[in-house]
Amino acid sequence: MLLLDADVHESFAGIRDLIPYLQEPYREWIARGAWRGFSQPFAYTSPGCGNRADVRNADGSASVSDYGVMRQQLLDPYQQTYAVLTGYFYPTMLKLQYGLSSALAAAYNDYVAEHWLAKDKRFIGSIQINARDPEGAAREIDRMAAHPQIKQVMLPVVDDIAYGHPMYRPIFAAAERHGLVIALHHTILAEGPFGMGLHYIERHTLLPTSMMAEVISLILNGVFDGYPSLRFIILEGGFSWLPHLMWRMDREYRQGRVEVPWVKKLPSEHMRERLRFSTQPAEDLTGDQWMKLIDLMGSDEYLVFSTDYPHFDFDDPRVSIPRSLPDSLQEKIFWKNGASLYGVAAPAP
Repeated sequence: MLLLDADVHESFAGIRDLIPYLQEPYREWIARGAWRGFSQPFAYTSPGCGNRADVRNADGSASVSDYGVMRQQLLDPYQQTYAVLTGYFYPTMLKLQYGLSSALAAAYNDYVAEHWLAKDKRFIGSIQINARDPEGAAREIDRMAAHPQIKQVMLPVVDDIAYGHPMYRPIFAAAERHGLVIALHHTILAEGPFGMGLHYIERHTLLPTSMMAEVISLILNGVFDGYPSLRFIILEGGFSWLPHLMWRMDREYRQGRVEVPWVKKLPSEHMRERLRFSTQPAEDLTGDQWMKLIDLMGSDEYLVFSTDYPHFDFDDPRVSIPRSLPDSLQEKIFWKNGASLYGVAAPAP
């Protein structure tokens, strides 16, 4: 069966890898260690410090900066047809010095194009942006969109941005202009309604609530109506909450749509037509429960398989999707839904 993996996290060995791709003054800033990266507000409890314990580069480091390691552990063993690179590096997390943030995004995009996309035609690329500078982000999308393997714009979920706000419209206009998918992925800054909680396990449980908030913001503030050909995918944010959100938003829309006259469809219709979800982290559901959940969703086209490699909660395609599901449904999850979303075809034998 063909396999498209919608969430694969490539990386670099360290921030200094971006120096050749940076313009001044930012090249000199990074070269002298003026910026030490994003602050991590918690400690990982897993043996691999957030990654699988067996992920090691040739130099012993644990980040996936070595294409050979990814090929050996992921691409070849599972015979992946395509792998969507989504990164770890989200410059939107930098809350000031927007020029530096935008420069880092551009440098990282150039680094990935040279060190990852050029090495394997199975890779689908994503554009990293600084969403805090929407006009600059749009220019970066325009700059990178011509690359034949680029299919997506990464929109990082942080603790202080709801992307339905009108100021972010240049990002969506640029993505639609080039036929790119918008992918929402949480960052270490993503929170629940009362912050992160007191333990990592609390924060990890809360992550879907940040995705729900973004979907609500995008639909009710008119992004889905304003950009009718734009498609979205929620990465690493769960999916079993979707029926509740559809029902809740439809109810609220029926009684309060006078407040949002720009929304021309039931929210559930917008979701069904334009929104997709990566399967990882898949809950431990039986085959019957999967079928019931898909029935409640009202469509078998929502779900796109993902492993979330190299994270500690990696979903092995051989066991994370029940083999009791009908072959036609498995084919949709593993291949057809993702191929349709990203506009790719099966490669020639």
